[in-house]
Amino acid sequence: MSEEIKVQESAAADSVSQDALENVVSLKKGDSVKGTIVKIEDNQAFVSLGYKYDGVIPLRELSSVNLENAADAVQVGQEVEAKVVSINDEKASLVLSKRQVDSTRAWDDLQAKFDNGEAFEVTVADVVKGGLVVDVGVRGFIPASMVERHFVEDFSGYKGRTLRVKVKEIDRENNKVILSAKEVLEAEYEAQKQSIMASLQPGQVIEGTVQRLTPFGAFVDIGGVDGLVHVSEIAWSHVAHPADVVSEGQSVKVKVLKVDPSIGKISLSIKAAQPGPWESASGQFNAGDIVTGVVKRLVSFGAFVEIAPGVEGLVHISQIAHRHVATPHEVLKEGQEVKAKVLDFNPSEKRVSLSIKETEEAPPQAERAPRSPRAPREETNLPAPESMSFTLGEKFGDKLSKFK
Repeated sequence: MSEEIKVQESAAADSVSQDALENVVSLKKGDSVKGTIVKIEDNQAFVSLGYKYDGVIPLRELSSVNLENAADAVQVGQEVEAKVVSINDEKASLVLSKRQVDSTRAWDDLQAKFDNGEAFEVTVADVVKGGLVVDVGVRGFIPASMVERHFVEDFSGYKGRTLRVKVKEIDRENNKVILSAKEVLEAEYEAQKQSIMASLQPGQVIEGTVQRLTPFGAFVDIGGVDGLVHVSEIAWSHVAHPADVVSEGQSVKVKVLKVDPSIGKISLSIKAAQPGPWESASGQFNAGDIVTGVVKRLVSFGAFVEIAPGVEGLVHISQIAHRHVATPHEVLKEGQEVKAKVLDFNPSEKRVSLSIKETEEAPPQAERAPRSPRAPREETNLPAPESMSFTLGEKFGDKLSKFK
């Protein structure tokens, strides 16, 4: 090989070596660098930066929240930005912090979201006493009362879930960020509620699902919003408590009674979406039928007896017993079960006439004793009326003469 060729090869080698040196990244403590995750172990992640050797991000420097595994924060191939915490070329040690870079950016970003009322997504990193912890560049906390619109007893299933939240409170000096998912849900619910309310019409019959039961009624979900079925609108018969008739999660048909967008109130009825008691009873009863019923009310002129749920008939006071009854309370009491005969049934006018006495055998009439002949008048020795005529003078004449 000629000397000329050797010189050219040597020059070329020097040039490559010089280029390689120029391409090696120069680093110092405090620098922010970008790299790619090339390896993940349980308690650390390795980052290729183009330096002499890879950097290491310890588990504690991967996130502002506690992690069990480095894989919970980063993935192989992911590009990250980190700050140089320490560097020791002799030991080939380069320690990086992703947390510090994220934290610096996070405060400005969170402040902007707070000022704008912006909703954004977060992933639940941990469930702790009192709420949920999320990583938003800094440690964010969602109190238990701000997670859902309804009460949640157990949050154990929330770890790893994605929630939409708003910044409720931010305090950079004390490293405090309070988030609320409930506020986002409330806003979404109200928007959906107004949209649904605009589409509802009184008299409309729709499907719903019982969401909650209270002593005064049942809240029914009718497509993302709740309407109230008052306890008096649950069934045609008397309902002491909604739980006696319906249960949470049950599908029901409801009729829209009233929609008031100004106060966000939807009034529903379960019973109105079903055939009424008089409609159901039509054809069930006929004049002459003997039925069993329960005395519901006593009034001065008779008793109202329920012969089917929501169907009451009147037993007139004259039809209570074969004997004379001055007041229904003499014979009947509320809640008493009685047999009655249907005298007239008119479902179109919602009227039933009943008789209790016609289900009972009339007592035999007592025979009158024969009238005894009038006894003859006894004779007396009294003088005849005309012989009883006298004057005061005749009776007291001798006595009156003394006063002359």
